[in-house]
Amino acid sequence: MSYCNWENTSEKNIRYHDEEWGIPVYDDKKQFEYLMMEVMQCGLNWNMMINKRDIFRKCFDNFDYDKIALYTAKDINRIMSTAGMIKSPRKIEAIIHNAKCFQQIRAEFGSFCNYLWRYSDGKTIIYDKHNDGYIPVSNGLSDKISKDLKKRGFKFLGSVTVYSHLQACGMINDHDKNCPRYQYIITHFPTITKRRDAEKSVISFSNIF
Repeated sequence: MSYCNWENTSEKNIRYHDEEWGIPVYDDKKQFEYLMMEVMQCGLNWNMMINKRDIFRKCFDNFDYDKIALYTAKDINRIMSTAGMIKSPRKIEAIIHNAKCFQQIRAEFGSFCNYLWRYSDGKTIIYDKHNDGYIPVSNGLSDKISKDLKKRGFKFLGSVTVYSHLQACGMINDHDKNCPRYQYIITHFPTITKRRDAEKSVISFSNIF
């Protein structure tokens, strides 16, 4: 698993792996984009999300949460009529709703990044055995964050979805130890090693795409 099993996916997905996945995110707009792409993925596959990413950005004003929070039924109809868009009113409505919840967290903590990174003291977590391919679909940390986000009103952000976000935004380094990106993250960002935490349904990367 020298390349996290991503080498057999699409060119766009490989580029996402090489340039974004697992790199710590300290920008709220990027955090929101990643989170809402996870919302759109629910029940679907990630390769589809990457292929439709430009469509999502067009539909949702490049994931500008302040603009999205003001969307009306007219915007929902516009998004639903966009060619290539995933036709799910519930997910579209959830993204609009989540934008408002996102604003509330920013008002309370100064930024969404401040809110999220406090769960790991600002460090990327390396869990024992994950870099050998023992990757769970969720764990104790994602359970905790998901529970709090739901309490704050967020929708479509269960523990499995939140765990995927923590991988994507760099709070958890789940690259394989032989993948060049694994060492890159360790070298360039503060990290902390922890024992595995209430992990559920360990899977391999090959089952993700």
